[in-house]
Amino acid sequence: MEDERKNGAYGTPQKYDPTFKGPIYNRGCTDVICCIFLLLAIVGYVAVGIIAWTHGDPRKVIYPTDSRGEFCGQKGTKNENKPYLFYFNIVKCASPLVLLEFQCPTPQVTCPHHSLFPLLTFHAFLPVNVGWDLCPKRSVPTPPNPFLLPSQICVEKCPDRYLTYLNARSSRDFEYYKQFCVPGFKDNKGVAEVLRDGDCPAVLIPSKPLARRCFPAIHAHKGVLMVGNETTYEDGHGSRKNITDLVEGAKKANGVLEARQLAMRIFEDYTVSWYWIIIGLVIAMAMSLLFIILLRFLAGIMVWVMIIMVILVLGYGIFHCYMEYSRLRGEAGSDVSLVDLGFQTDFRVYLHLRQTWLAFMIILSILEVIIILLLIFLRKRILIAIALIKEASRAVGYVMCSLLYPLVTFFLLCLCIAYWASTAVFLSTSNEAVYKIFDDSSCSLTAKTCNPETFPSSNESRLCPNARCQFAFYGGESGYHRALLGLQIFNAFMFFWLANFVLALGQVTLAGAFASYYWALRKPDDLPAFPLFSAFGRALRYHTGSLAFGALILAIVQIIRVILEYLDQRLKAAENKFAKCLMTCLKCCFWCLEKFIKFLNRNAYIMIAIYGTNFCTSARNAFFLLMRNIIRVAVLDKVTDFLFLLGKLLIVGSVGILAFFFFTHRIRIVQDTAPPLNYYWVPILTVIVGSYLIAHGFFSVYGMCVDTLFLCFCEDLERNDGSQERPYFMSPELRDILLKGSAEEGKRAEAEE
Repeated sequence: MEDERKNGAYGTPQKYDPTFKGPIYNRGCTDVICCIFLLLAIVGYVAVGIIAWTHGDPRKVIYPTDSRGEFCGQKGTKNENKPYLFYFNIVKCASPLVLLEFQCPTPQVTCPHHSLFPLLTFHAFLPVNVGWDLCPKRSVPTPPNPFLLPSQICVEKCPDRYLTYLNARSSRDFEYYKQFCVPGFKDNKGVAEVLRDGDCPAVLIPSKPLARRCFPAIHAHKGVLMVGNETTYEDGHGSRKNITDLVEGAKKANGVLEARQLAMRIFEDYTVSWYWIIIGLVIAMAMSLLFIILLRFLAGIMVWVMIIMVILVLGYGIFHCYMEYSRLRGEAGSDVSLVDLGFQTDFRVYLHLRQTWLAFMIILSILEVIIILLLIFLRKRILIAIALIKEASRAVGYVMCSLLYPLVTFFLLCLCIAYWASTAVFLSTSNEAVYKIFDDSSCSLTAKTCNPETFPSSNESRLCPNARCQFAFYGGESGYHRALLGLQIFNAFMFFWLANFVLALGQVTLAGAFASYYWALRKPDDLPAFPLFSAFGRALRYHTGSLAFGALILAIVQIIRVILEYLDQRLKAAENKFAKCLMTCLKCCFWCLEKFIKFLNRNAYIMIAIYGTNFCTSARNAFFLLMRNIIRVAVLDKVTDFLFLLGKLLIVGSVGILAFFFFTHRIRIVQDTAPPLNYYWVPILTVIVGSYLIAHGFFSVYGMCVDTLFLCFCEDLERNDGSQERPYFMSPELRDILLKGSAEEGKRAEAEE
């Protein structure tokens, strides 16, 4: 009675069909509309890329720009021999925006002819175009005098001495001083006019180039901050200021500058260790391949060896952490806490603390206990999972080329990532130099956009004789520039869609190949020729639309999660607890939804590979089939994933330990071979992450094989009864252990009820 109710709620079991021999070859195209949408979206994506490549300029990421939007140090320009950017007022210009954006902050913009004039004076750190946009429509904004901007110009070298314009003007240092004035500066004005118009900086401060920018050469001498040999400096207007003012002006840039220095050191480590990293990845690939081959012939033994080895590797890690913890007892500085030490870019500092090794030991011990407890409680289910893994090993053995298919997926994903990244860079560098009309008098054309090349002969110059066409800001006012945010969102959405499509194509291809193996009654005699290539061809020819449909649903959820993360970052400074709680709940719900959709899509793709139905029908049939066999799903669903995870941990842990001992010069045989490094954790982490990706690529084939065989097994039980007229397609070994295991689980569930 219970079975009838359950079958009625979750669809009708499959009936015996003597003509069914596995994946259907006579099938038609499915979800054609989604296929058309995907092709149109790809065409639009290519168009966005072309537009971005036309307008974008990645040089903006490499070269700094002056106040006129011109690059410093670029070959073929007038600033070719001026590679450094010099700030007239470092106190106002030194911030992360100077390093990450392209312009100094601009001065305040005022909106005259308005009753709220005092309230409509915008702060100096607003971009010019933002300030103008905030002015009322009937109010004509008074743009800032371009020469009063905190100017930044390209120079040949950074200043190396203290000089003020007042002192330099009447000395022989004036020629040296003039190279830090605006290009074309002529000494035909008074001191007050030069400083007012911003032709020259009021003061020069000894500086050093950093990230192609001139920053004050601040250092500490006996605890006192100094620049050069001075603790104060003249501001060029007759008063002296403390060096701490410069520190306050530049401290916001320290985080970005340290990040740049860290990136350069990491890059240096990669340049001297890249071939050893490749060797480590090759070792990981060889270990993964050897493990898969041994799994083909010794599945049961290899699984237990894998379990024991993981326990031993974790045990050795605990032992090593304890020995290091004991060795540091009594050493000077080893008892400093991690909180007191704070964040350090040199991770080797942490290894000299006892608290670090204690934390590692606790983490590894907890992980060891969890794995042992899981093995104790899942011991019977592990036996059932081993039987399924044995069958998967036979399937992979007969379709050996399936082990190479992850390389195809990896190549296609690299193309998607490269196109997305390049398009994002070009879109983010699509800003243009915008020029505006500036006039100190009341000219009606003030703040209008102009072209500096044609302005002298234009009507605007005749209507406003005193007006000047000057660089205003780095941005854009066209419809394209206003749509940049939307184009970036579309770029991210298309990346998710195409990446999910590539993964779906791989899953359908592998599922089709392994389903061909399962539904071959006499294995491997009835196995079709080239099952992997046949499945790949069927997927592209008939089911591009279905794959696009499943990938589209997942991409929509993922782009919503990205938007939620963005909003969460923007709301972090807010004190609204309800908004934070709501955001946390939404993020959790969409995370769960994404996991469920991935699970449903994976099983839907298996049904598509077998029956050739559309996405919705396949998803419904796969879900109902799993629900009709919910006890078997509970037995095998995560147990095989757990075993494969142990295999990945074994490979990653072995290669990671080897890399650790090699790069820390602890292997005496090759002690002099290891390269000197700034941070030895750079190649170690790279090898660990790369090893995991390689192991995941190999084991993902096994994972897809197990899921496919399990669904086919459930279908086989519904279609056939094991008699001579309706024989099972599964192997006798698999039938005995799976039916026995599911029967025991069913009795246990009934007893609990």
